[in-house]
Amino acid sequence: MSRIESFISAFSTDVEAGDLVQKIEIPLIQRDYAQGRRGMKVDEIRETFLDVLHDALAGPNPHRVSLDFIYGEIDHGTLQPLDGQQRLTTLFLLHWYIAGRAGVLDSTAPWTRFSYATRQSARRFCERLVAAVPPSDVKEISQWIIDQSWYLFVWRHDPTIQAMLVMLDAIHQQFAEVDAVIAWQRLANTEEPAVSFHLLPLPDMGSAEDLYIKMNSRGKPLTDFENFKAHFEKIIESSPRASDFARKVDVDWIDVFWQFRGEDDLVDDEFLRYLEFVTEVCEWSDPVFQSASGLPLVKRAERIFGDANPSSDEHLEFLFSAFDAWVDRDIPATFNQLFGRSSEPNAGESKLPLFFRDTDVNLFESCCKSYGLRSGGGRQFTFGQTLVLLAVLLHATHTTEDFPRRMRVLRNLIEGSTVEMRALRMPRLIADTKRLILDGVMPEPGNGFSLPQIDDERAKQLFLAASPEIEKVLNELEDHQLLRGSLNGFELDAAKLERRAEAFREVIRSDELWSDVAGALLTIGEYERARGRDPQNTRSFQFVTPDKAYRDVWRVLLTGATRKGLEPTSRVLADFLDNIGLRPSILGETLRDMQSEWLAEREATAEFDWRYYMVKYSDMRSGGSGIYFAEGGKMGYSLCNLRGGRTQMNSRYRDPYLLSIWRRLGEPTELEDPWFFGYESNPRFLTFRASGAGIQCLADGYRLSAPTEGEYGRVFRDALLELGIGDDGVFTVAQSEFGDRHVDTEDRIEVGAELVRTLINRGL
Repeated sequence: MSRIESFISAFSTDVEAGDLVQKIEIPLIQRDYAQGRRGMKVDEIRETFLDVLHDALAGPNPHRVSLDFIYGEIDHGTLQPLDGQQRLTTLFLLHWYIAGRAGVLDSTAPWTRFSYATRQSARRFCERLVAAVPPSDVKEISQWIIDQSWYLFVWRHDPTIQAMLVMLDAIHQQFAEVDAVIAWQRLANTEEPAVSFHLLPLPDMGSAEDLYIKMNSRGKPLTDFENFKAHFEKIIESSPRASDFARKVDVDWIDVFWQFRGEDDLVDDEFLRYLEFVTEVCEWSDPVFQSASGLPLVKRAERIFGDANPSSDEHLEFLFSAFDAWVDRDIPATFNQLFGRSSEPNAGESKLPLFFRDTDVNLFESCCKSYGLRSGGGRQFTFGQTLVLLAVLLHATHTTEDFPRRMRVLRNLIEGSTVEMRALRMPRLIADTKRLILDGVMPEPGNGFSLPQIDDERAKQLFLAASPEIEKVLNELEDHQLLRGSLNGFELDAAKLERRAEAFREVIRSDELWSDVAGALLTIGEYERARGRDPQNTRSFQFVTPDKAYRDVWRVLLTGATRKGLEPTSRVLADFLDNIGLRPSILGETLRDMQSEWLAEREATAEFDWRYYMVKYSDMRSGGSGIYFAEGGKMGYSLCNLRGGRTQMNSRYRDPYLLSIWRRLGEPTELEDPWFFGYESNPRFLTFRASGAGIQCLADGYRLSAPTEGEYGRVFRDALLELGIGDDGVFTVAQSEFGDRHVDTEDRIEVGAELVRTLINRGL
């Protein structure tokens, strides 16, 4: 039969009493002391446990606490705990600390007969510790102990001793300001102990090892969930809903999580993760508090749901509704009816595709599995998923109107606001989500969702109000994997949208033709987008990519700016898609015809601007990034083309004109492969291997640089004379004025290739 004991009363001086305890020894089968380990989860358990002990020993109205059952075998007066090692070790360390500060530490007192059989070093440490009294002004207990002459250097490798030092520092931090004399009186009170436990001496049940295995096959003796539940019940004990919580948490709500239990056949972790989601939503919704994800969950819950928070009743109502919403509900079916995966093009009209990396559309289950966990510096359960789960929860608890349309708008806003999805913006994002889902109110620009996506959603809202019959076409275009809800790059024309949408899907499907797509788009107009925050003061421009490995370049081009900011791109795209839709030939032929017809027109007028070269020579548009840096911030005859996956000029890149010349000549071995580094204003030369001479593309032609090898000097000078080039090395390409621009009237790639061919033939 069990008996209630304190740590002090558990010990007896009656050596004849068979089931009384003269000493406690942690048996060999037990693990090392773990409550003093380092780690977020252990830190939280340690802090929470010490909070409980502090409440029992300090303050004007202390309350007694029970630490549940401690099982053990008593053999000739020695208690060998099979369950309770961690709690007993912490109590031993607390008694030593309080007794030392109160001036009553006696190394012969019965309670000091506590040791470890796991390691000789740990046993020796406990013996030395009870004979040592720390000074009253000690700042760091662990350092003081390490500095003692009796502390052995090899103990730094003992995990139990190191964990004890960590716990002692934590105890010192928690109890340093406590009146030690009063605290000791409460600890030493064996009639009404401030801290007690149920000591259950076990009968002879075979070997201790066998018994330990039998007992621990049931799992943890006290789970994080059980600890939290006890604390939370105390936090809300003054609320009229306290009794509701105690009933629901053990019956109705636990049943909700059973289908999502982990491999341990427990739902504790799953319950706590969902509770963290609810708590964090309340933090973001609270006018006083912000998210405090670094604090233990019980501390966060106390701040939000405790009496000290004037909004606690409102938050508690949300907590109850957030759990009650799933009771007796088929949760997988709920999410499967609402959402489809973006990889399922035929998911059905009623399903909204989600674009999250996690392919599981059951966000409730995903939340239970990963909320609060981090991976690669980010949240496994993202801010976007948090907003969508909140939206579904609001709909379930309020039966909101027009939910599919509002949910679609929210999905689009989240996908168009990836940069904005961060913790500092979550209070505004949570508030905007609530207004959108509950009241249908579109977010205002500010510190929430992105301005371009809000602009897009408002434009689509007006468009659908005028042309509701086109909603299905619009939705299907939004659901495209590359667009992901953003249509600012498309003109909203009810008469043409369906045909343009189909043409767009055909273009994206035919990724083997993207090089011709890139050329054909340029025959319509200058569709590129200026990169950077200030389009008027840019150095680089975004085009589509010919490389199917970099599909998201299309999204970069067509999204992320307001409808007005994307007008030049959307006009060209609309005309391009109209051309595809109106021509009867297959796509590949249409793209080639568009390019050849346009090139013929330009050649008839001898107007060879940068677009002409980009269309005529596929090597000019070969970079997978689609990004061009232009000298002077203007597309022309001095360009740098970045490789796929690159956005800055901090690695090798191509000069598209020099690359086209080199490729036009068949990549002759006499020339270096033209890769370049540095800023776009740096001179770039197609270099001759033997002589070191080079050729640079200029606004008005080419410049030839002299050889670096002296013996080639005469050959180079003779070549300049033959070509009619002066000492400055500049060869001018014929040009004329077209509007405000000087444009080539002869093909500079052909001219450049002929120049290089001549120099190669000269032996340079």
